[in-house]
Amino acid sequence: MLDIIKQNAEIILNKIENKPELGLILGSGLGVMAEEIENPVYIDYAELKEFPVSTVEGHAGRFVIGQLSGKTVITMQGRAHYYEGYSIQKITLAVRVMQAVGIDKLILTNAAGGVNENYSPGEFMLISDHINLLGDNPLIGPNLAELGPRFPDLSEAYSKDLIKTAEQIARQEGILLRKGIYAAMTGPSYETPAEIKFLKTIGADAVGMSTVPEVIVARHMGVEVLGISCITNMAAGILAQPLDHSEVVEIAAQVRPDFIKLMRGIIKNI
Repeated sequence: MLDIIKQNAEIILNKIENKPELGLILGSGLGVMAEEIENPVYIDYAELKEFPVSTVEGHAGRFVIGQLSGKTVITMQGRAHYYEGYSIQKITLAVRVMQAVGIDKLILTNAAGGVNENYSPGEFMLISDHINLLGDNPLIGPNLAELGPRFPDLSEAYSKDLIKTAEQIARQEGILLRKGIYAAMTGPSYETPAEIKFLKTIGADAVGMSTVPEVIVARHMGVEVLGISCITNMAAGILAQPLDHSEVVEIAAQVRPDFIKLMRGIIKNI
């Protein structure tokens, strides 16, 4: 894995002038943020070694590197998911590569279903903590000491300082920003009403099919993390209507102006 990480980092660094200091991962329907990047350099995942390629609508499947709000950023415009059949180590390779090219902070975004009945579609939720229900962990197997410790601490998986900054920006911009716990399940089927009842009982506020593996790997390497969910639908059983991915993409499109405003402010101030 170390060789693959180093080879991919070298491919990227040879195509850019300035090392990125901040990483962004853009979830379903939220890839528009990459269009805000100035002087962009595009690198398709297919150009890299052993990289998983995104197959889901709303995921472009490429790195976009350039300037955003005064920072040099490397952005994943779309991510691979566990349910696409890739190993959990492969879907987190991108985070390891981003760290190798220079980032020490990572902002992850996703589209999520609202479990907390006080939430509404179109709202944003800062992730304060997570529950891993994937039945897997990207650190299983031999530990590479060059990357991080055998038993990394996740008592502060999501940086309190970055959360504080995000809350300040949201207040300044007049954007409602919830704060809650994100539960990750494998998908690709949406959860059943009984599963949502279970998630509510164990303390989850939102549920999705991504993010947690990347967070674990980032923290393993000492990268600070901020997580933001866009609540694109209410989870099964809360509203009497079927769930559909087109709704996810549609709601994400509706909140784009606030999403861009929020992200620009956060990036500028961290």
